[in-house]
Amino acid sequence: MTRKDPRSGCAINAAVEVIGDRWSLIVLRDIMFGDRRHFRELQRNNEEGIASNILASRLRDLVDHGLLTRDDPGRGRAVTYSLTDPAIELVPVLAELGWWGLRHRPTTDALRIRAQLLYEGGRPMWIDFMSELRTRHLGAPPTVDGAPSIVERLNRAAEDLA
Repeated sequence: MTRKDPRSGCAINAAVEVIGDRWSLIVLRDIMFGDRRHFRELQRNNEEGIASNILASRLRDLVDHGLLTRDDPGRGRAVTYSLTDPAIELVPVLAELGWWGLRHRPTTDALRIRAQLLYEGGRPMWIDFMSELRTRHLGAPPTVDGAPSIVERLNRAAEDLA
């Protein structure tokens, strides 16, 4: 794994150097909320139209910086990307960014409701979602029995608007 030292000792700079470009958080969003874990589904289902060379570069960078792992099952089989714990800990950051975006930028109703519910669910919802992600990506034991997942709840709310 290649980890570059940040340009300064500033914690904000150190974070921005890893996740502050135009695409890295979008790729992480698609893996977290869309459960898109293979290159083709990340590219095909990305609303923003990410180019394949950019996606390949961002996936490489995210693996290099320890936010994703890459499971290569061998020739002819799709590589699977999984979130690491540092990436999962970005859930509150994404919730806050979504909240800022829906207050200050134009959004669609279906995507707006997801950001709103995630933000309004607050820390308890974020912790539950991070637990679900740890189960799905890190193999941690499930912590919530029988309840719909956070993503299922967000998607249902969006579908109810349609």
